[in-house]
Amino acid sequence: MAGTTSGYTGRHSRFWEIDLLRTIAIVGMVTFHTFELLYYFDLYPTLLRYGIWFWIRAVNAGIFIFLAGVALTITYSRSKRISAFMLRGLKIFGWGMGITLLTWIIAPDEYVRFGILHFFGIAFILAPFLLRFRYINLILGAAVMALGIYMLEQRVFVDFPWLLWLMPYRFSTFEYWPLVPYFGLFLVGMFFGKILYPQGNRGFNIPEFSNPAVSALTLPGRHPLVIYLAQWPAIIVVLLVLFPANVLPYFPPFPF
Repeated sequence: MAGTTSGYTGRHSRFWEIDLLRTIAIVGMVTFHTFELLYYFDLYPTLLRYGIWFWIRAVNAGIFIFLAGVALTITYSRSKRISAFMLRGLKIFGWGMGITLLTWIIAPDEYVRFGILHFFGIAFILAPFLLRFRYINLILGAAVMALGIYMLEQRVFVDFPWLLWLMPYRFSTFEYWPLVPYFGLFLVGMFFGKILYPQGNRGFNIPEFSNPAVSALTLPGRHPLVIYLAQWPAIIVVLLVLFPANVLPYFPPFPF
């Protein structure tokens, strides 16, 4: 069943189009990380840094980052609680450190030092200071992205490991999302959140679907953090069961 809606939306209502885009990105994310672990365990021959895999990774992350900026403005319009975003940022960053520990155990040479959860944690802490702006976020976001793209294209990297969270730093890792350029995309998402969802309500006409199929398709998109956290141990366990001879050597020996 579908109807066209715009305008006021209930305080805790979700927008199916945002959750559906997140679901699409989640499918790509899990696929990419599965093949990345297959490559790491010598079960897949192709390095996933070029060609179609590069674009799958870039588009998926771009969707997540952009939509996070959009969703932040929607949530703020409904609650106005800046402290809640900062606490959420600290929580997400803490989960990111858990991913750091997990990947360090199985891949000490390529563990996640500043991955997507670390990025979102810092972004949620910084973003409340910029929520009152609109076009400034668009301009600043475009500038941050342009700087980051220039640095990557010209292969300009910072020389200090303690700055790897801020600007591109050259090292081998499963995933890496420094604030430059990716916080720029987050800011652009905040700009479009205010334009497309003013005061936390949909500002354009779109069919409003309410049926089990759409609910099922948007379910993963309603729980991206849970799925992101669960995918790493889940994929590793599946590969360990299917290919124990390849995966077990990467684990530290048990003390018993």
